[in-house]
Formats: sequence, structure tokens, C-alpha cells
Amino acid sequence: MSDQVPTTRRPVAKPAEPWRQRLIRSLLYGRNVDRAAKARARVGLAMVAFGGIYGIIAIRLIMFAVAGDTHGERRATKDAVATARPDIVDRNGAILATDIKAPSLFAEPRRIIDKDEAIELLTATLPDLDTSEVRDRLLSKKGFVWLKREITTQQQRDIHRLGIPGVGFLRENKRVYPSGPAVSHIIGLVNTDNAGIAGIEKWLDTNGLADLHRAGFASDRLQQPVELAVDLRVEHALRDELMKAKDKYKAKAASGLVSNVKTGEIVAMVSLPDFDPNNPKEAHDPDRINRLTTGVYEMGSTFKTLTLAMALDAGKANLSTMYDARVPLSYGKFKIHDSHSLGKFISLAEVFTYSSNIGAARVALSMGVEAHKAFLKKVGQMDRLRTELPESAMPIVPKRWGELNTITISFGHGIAVAPLQAVMGVNAMVNGGLLIPPTFLKRTEQEAQAIGKRVVKKETSDKIRYLMRLNAESGTAKKAEELAKGYYLGGKTGTAEKVVNGRYSKKQVLNSFTAVLPMDNPQYQVLVMLDEPKALPETHGFITSGWNTVPVGGKVIARIAPLLGLEPRFDLAPSDRLILAASRATQ
Repeated sequence: MSDQVPTTRRPVAKPAEPWRQRLIRSLLYGRNVDRAAKARARVGLAMVAFGGIYGIIAIRLIMFAVAGDTHGERRATKDAVATARPDIVDRNGAILATDIKAPSLFAEPRRIIDKDEAIELLTATLPDLDTSEVRDRLLSKKGFVWLKREITTQQQRDIHRLGIPGVGFLRENKRVYPSGPAVSHIIGLVNTDNAGIAGIEKWLDTNGLADLHRAGFASDRLQQPVELAVDLRVEHALRDELMKAKDKYKAKAASGLVSNVKTGEIVAMVSLPDFDPNNPKEAHDPDRINRLTTGVYEMGSTFKTLTLAMALDAGKANLSTMYDARVPLSYGKFKIHDSHSLGKFISLAEVFTYSSNIGAARVALSMGVEAHKAFLKKVGQMDRLRTELPESAMPIVPKRWGELNTITISFGHGIAVAPLQAVMGVNAMVNGGLLIPPTFLKRTEQEAQAIGKRVVKKETSDKIRYLMRLNAESGTAKKAEELAKGYYLGGKTGTAEKVVNGRYSKKQVLNSFTAVLPMDNPQYQVLVMLDEPKALPETHGFITSGWNTVPVGGKVIARIAPLLGLEPRFDLAPSDRLILAASRATQ
């Protein structure tokens, strides 16, 4: 036997693990960690992560269903979207224009699968949609197109039920006018993008609102309201009386305004026929223009107020100066007549109360052509009148102004101005002599005094006030005095024959009545105009201003004076003692 000792086999040693793998394993699993437990933790973490992702997707789907198509909204911001505008209110805070939210219908053509079906469903639900126009829009390669702006909530529900992919709704600002047509010619209107296209609405855009929108500001409803000088109560009363007068006298049109003579504020302005800004199509009717700012007219005997003030202020005449009105005034082949032949010499005061064309012509001739032109320019009758309203017209004046022009213009023929211009001139004649530009915004007396320009002396203004009051006591404005007792009004009538086929027509006239109250301390001027009124049995076949616009003016004053804070006063002294005597005492 061999005495050799058996040996024990040793296990083969594993090769050493590289240090990089040891480092990675240590970072991933740590030291002495159960790898099975670690694997279960990783699976749980993955389940939580996937659950969170699906939860976020579910929440987003709910948000899309509730809030609408935000993708469409983002696309819409690149197109014209109706932006917010400030409220417009009257002088007492009554809302004249405001924004509300209204749904609009849009489409994203690239997302619509069956466009023919979509066109058929949409036009069936909205019959007023133009099929060919909708087809052109949906077949375009644009990412966003409008289909219909400002639909009703019922239409929105009906279209929503159709479930057409790629068709959605966007809530826009829609302009509404609670008072309807009452202040339409002042407020104006906006287009489908809520941009102003007329009146105060357009003035807002041209005075910074549009720039704010383009810059991304003024997009909310936190804008300050725009306060106008207009009084909605007075506006309604004036409009109501003018509508009645238009129907009664079968006039082609009727218009009127109320102005504060000390501030130039326009408290009310109506031009009939008017329009409803909630129905913009009406505004395109050429017969619905604003006759008080856009139209220009021969104002007739209203201009005699300016003619006599010119002579009084220049010292060329006084209230007792006499003028020959015995026979018509001849100038070449033309003859100037009075509506009723007076056949005598008359004083300047009688020129006013009798409304004598002959007397007014002689007054103007005594001043001369150049002085006449200079005075009318000074009182704002020769240039375009600018106000907040963009709509205005240039006066029509003679290209070659000779003595014949001065004769006819002295009594309101041969020159055509915007009625608001004439109101501005008369305001200056009664407010102490200051020409104050009219405004549709609120203005204080101090602000008006700062921008007013003196055009006649105070004593001239006192004499004009006396003449206007005298006309209500014993002249052509007596019917207004009877209907508005206690308000101590004064006035001047105007009957202007219209030019028809190149000649003045005695059957087609434009009548006006300018009233101021109270004449001892003027506060307001009221203008009433009727275009082509017809004769009635009660007017005995006459169509002159004293038979129609004067009584209408009296009714207007009786209704609006209490609204303006004026109290009736009775048993006041006649004009020669209350106005003229007071004027002499202060001189």
C-alpha cells in the first residue's frame, strides 16, 4: 500500500468583478439589499407613474369638455375677435351702451373629417347660413374660420348636439344698446368685431381705445365708463314730441336738440327717422342720417338773430333804429318781399318781431359785405364744425360773395350750415357773448369759460335776449309761450323755402323754431325742425313755422323744463322791464 496522503480539491475562485460594475451595482441596489424586494418596489413605482399619467389625461379631457375648445380660442386670437369696450352712460349714470358675452361659431377645416356632412348639418340647423360661403370656408386650408358671429344660446345647443368634430364656439363681446333708437345718432354703432364705425363709438376708437386693444390692453371689463352730457329722460321726451309732430304734419323728417347755453353741452339730440343700433342694417338707410350734424340747410329767419346782433355790436344800430319796409327791396331783377307787407318804416326791434326780410336785408347792407362775412366767420358759421361725433358737414357758402348774397344771407337764404352750427351761434348771442364749441361730453361752466371766445359784447347779448323774449310776448313765438307758461322763454322762428329744380318752392319748406329759456337768465336752447310739413285745417292752410314748429317747441319745453330742474314762475315783468331795464342798470 502506498502511504501517500489524499488531497482535498479546492473550489475554483470566481474572477474578480470589475470596479465599474461594482460601482453601478452599488448605486442601483445599495449594499446587502434583497434584490427581489427591490424589483417589487420598481414595479409598484411604475404602476403609480402610469396611473398618474392616465389621471392627468382624464382631467384634461374633462377640462376640454367643460371649458370648450381652447385650441380654437388660441387660433381665434390670430383672427378678428370682438374686444371689450367701456360702458357709455348718460349724465345721470343710465347705461346707453354696454357689452355682453355671446357665442360665435367657428370651424377648423383641417380637423373636419366629412365636410359635406358638416355643411349639410350646419345649414339645416342655421338656415340663414349661405351654403356656398360655408363650403368655401370649410374646403379652405386654413386652420381657423368663422362660420357665424353672435349666435343664440339655443342655436349653440342645437349645433353642439350634432357632435361635429372641428366645429366649436367662442364667447365674444357683443355690444348692446338698452335704449334702442333713442340716442342712436349720438351713440352710433359698432361692427361685428366690436369696433366703432359711427358716433361716440367711433370717437372712442379714434381716441385711443383701438390702440389699447392692438397692444393687448383694455381687454377686460375694468374700463371706466364714458359719461356723456346727454340726459336720457330729456332725450325720450324730445323724441316722443318730434314723432308726434312728424306724424301730425306729415313731415318728411323731424329733428331737434337741447343745448346748455353756458357750457355748450348737448343734453338731447334727435333726428327722425332714426335707427336701432341693435339692428345695424337700418343705419345704412340714407334717409336715416343725422340731420343736425351731417346735413346742411338754409336756416331761414333764425339767421336774423345773427344779422341784428352784428349791427348792434358794431354800434351801427340800436333797438330804435328805423328801416324802410314800405315796399319790396329791389336789387337788379330780384325783389325781396316780406311774408306780410308792412307798408311802413319799422324799428330794429320790429324787424325781429315781424321777422321782416326787407328790414334784415337793410340792416346787413348797412354793415357791408366784408363786415358781414367777417362776423359770420367769427361766430362759427363759415367753417366745418368739429365735435366728438365724426359725422360733420362743411357749410355751403357763396364762392363769390356780393351784395345780393349779403341780402339773402341776412334772412337765412344763400348759405347752408349744420343746424348744430346755428345753435352754437345763437348760444353765443344769449349767454353773454361767448362762442363755446358744442360737446357731447360732460363739461363744467368753468371749463366752458376757459375755452369760450368772446364774439359780441355783453350788452349786445342783453339786447338779443330782450328781442327773443319780446318775440314770445307779441311776435311769432306767442304759441310756444301759451303752451309753456311760466318758463319765460324767448324764441325766433325760421321758414326756409327749399330749392326744387333750381328755384325756391313756396310749398316745400324747412321750418325751425329756436327757443331759449329762461330769458332773464338763459340756461338752455331748444331747436325744433320739421322738413316739408303739410298744411292742416287747424293751420288754416299755412305751412310757416309759427303754425307748426312753434307749438311743437312749446310742448317740448313744457315736458323737459321740469326734468332740467327749471321751475315755472308766473307774473314776471315784461321783457322791457325785466331784461332791458336790468341791462341798462348794469352798464
